[in-house]
Amino acid sequence: MVASQPGRHQRDLSGRIFCRAVDTASTGRPTLKATEEIKMQHIAFIGLGNMGAPMARNLVAAGFHVSVFDLAPAAVAALVEAGATAAASASAAVQTADAVITMLPANKHVQELYLAEGGVLDSARPGTLLIDCSTIAADVARQVSDAAAKRGFAMIDAPVSGGTAGAAAGTLTFIVGGSAAALQQARPLLEKMGKNIFHAGEAGAGQVAKICNNMLLGILMAGTAEALNLGVAHGLDPKVLSDIMAKSSGRNWTLEVYNPWPGVMEGTPASRNYTGGFGTALMLKDLGLAQQSALSANAPTPLGGLVRQLYQMHAQAGYAQQDFSSIVQMLQPGLNKPA
Repeated sequence: MVASQPGRHQRDLSGRIFCRAVDTASTGRPTLKATEEIKMQHIAFIGLGNMGAPMARNLVAAGFHVSVFDLAPAAVAALVEAGATAAASASAAVQTADAVITMLPANKHVQELYLAEGGVLDSARPGTLLIDCSTIAADVARQVSDAAAKRGFAMIDAPVSGGTAGAAAGTLTFIVGGSAAALQQARPLLEKMGKNIFHAGEAGAGQVAKICNNMLLGILMAGTAEALNLGVAHGLDPKVLSDIMAKSSGRNWTLEVYNPWPGVMEGTPASRNYTGGFGTALMLKDLGLAQQSALSANAPTPLGGLVRQLYQMHAQAGYAQQDFSSIVQMLQPGLNKPA
């Protein structure tokens, strides 16, 4: 039984007002209960790449006031057409926002955006919630989070899994590092962009869990490509072989959702010349982060090291901008070779 007690009302970032109640039947800790709907609040979204753009679009569709900024004007224009508001700069985007969400390529971009003079920490209003969805080194996430805390901001690192299809469908998995209170504050936003939300631990923990996941993903993709290539070399139909393995002990996400062989699965990068997905260069970056993390923890990752070498060779061969599933082209160079 939950007994409501008098207390101040609180507002979450979806615009709902909450009043404090006590769960006397279980923990006795205060809980938040929705009591009234009011207007949506203002979100700044910075970084409108293959992942960021559909994430921001889902927030617009959910009724939030979303200000967007990206270095690519075409990316901003596409979001404005969807209902967002263009900002002249990242600083302008965050000045009146209640929450800031960033989706950036690498460590240096996150550090510059948040920590540089005139950056997010200089420009955002006190109390603004900061959510970084980039995949970066855990120590960099902790550095930025510590700087934010010293300036009075709550911040979470919330890298995602699920690919561009998951971003478009709003079914991403968010892997969160930061305080439980900050995550609770962010949930109304994350739930509009994703289906699963995991709290991995304190600041930086989301990044550690994400690079573990992406190291395994790289290994699975390379292994799936090898298995398919072996079957095709013996005359098997790649779709039939994929169906067999997807129902057998070799079953994995790359077979079922992100098949690397052209023509096997509609809507995947493999069926559109390996464009519009998660780039080989980005996978290589994440595998590098995994190896750095492994060295710092003295944790052996022999397969992770090997697959990083494979992706490095693949990128150097001219495939850096193609989707990471194009690793199959190391085995079958004639498959959708880039111009």
